[in-house]
Amino acid sequence: MDDLETRELRYFVAVAEELHFGRAAERLGIAQPPLSRAISRLERRIGVQLLARDRRGVALTGAGRVLLVEAGTALGAIATAVRRTQRAGSPQLPLVLVTKAGASHELLQRLLDALASEPGSPPVEVLLCEVGEQAGLLRRGRADLALMHSPYDDLAGFDTEELVVEGQVAILPAGHPLASRDQLTLADVSDVPDLPIARWPRLDGSYPEGPGPEVHTQSKLAQLVALGKTLLVIPASSRAWQWPEHVAVPVVDAPDVTTVIAWQPDSTSQEVASIVRSSVRLLDRA
Repeated sequence: MDDLETRELRYFVAVAEELHFGRAAERLGIAQPPLSRAISRLERRIGVQLLARDRRGVALTGAGRVLLVEAGTALGAIATAVRRTQRAGSPQLPLVLVTKAGASHELLQRLLDALASEPGSPPVEVLLCEVGEQAGLLRRGRADLALMHSPYDDLAGFDTEELVVEGQVAILPAGHPLASRDQLTLADVSDVPDLPIARWPRLDGSYPEGPGPEVHTQSKLAQLVALGKTLLVIPASSRAWQWPEHVAVPVVDAPDVTTVIAWQPDSTSQEVASIVRSSVRLLDRA
């Protein structure tokens, strides 16, 4: 078998992460038919089925899940090599820190302020993404560091330092009866006939069963809550993005969420190490 091309891996990763050929094609900036043909050629060359396709949509096979991890590692190594080479020739290039839009806002602001006040601290560019995208961006070398959340984000293969442990809140429409409560339990929010819990994609891209709407973006979720169509349970700090039409109520028995800073384990970057140290010192002083 000939060596796989970087383009083929990028095409496969886009489809595997989106689990939708149309969205993947739009993300890649190409038409859908050539993307479908490229994936079929890739499957024939490797000799295994990577994606299961039926009328309900697209799902990863066992082999596809393996290739998604390996392809992410390979693409990340290439992108990291390019970034490190560019930075060696242009030391002023900023490090890229990726985080989910709306998450850990106060922590992120404090970290950026602390870095800006430290003499010689490397410049940092913030890359905002949607739910669950940090790991892929970090593995593909699009980012040098990531703020991520355990147990919800994919931390496999990364080095991490814990920064904050916090509880969770329910984000509800302001006019709903539950919004007037001082606190809630998971049982309170798990079976609300008129307000089903929004369903986020799992790490493999599939959605859990349930009556709630499938969501992937913060903007879609925020509007559905404001319209009284759904609720969600999220880390308390993530409510920074809530609308005036939302109310946040503590969920007292929800599991704690740990915010970590993550990076590639093979990183030899002194700038990355410097930002990690600054992050830990900042929280030690809190």
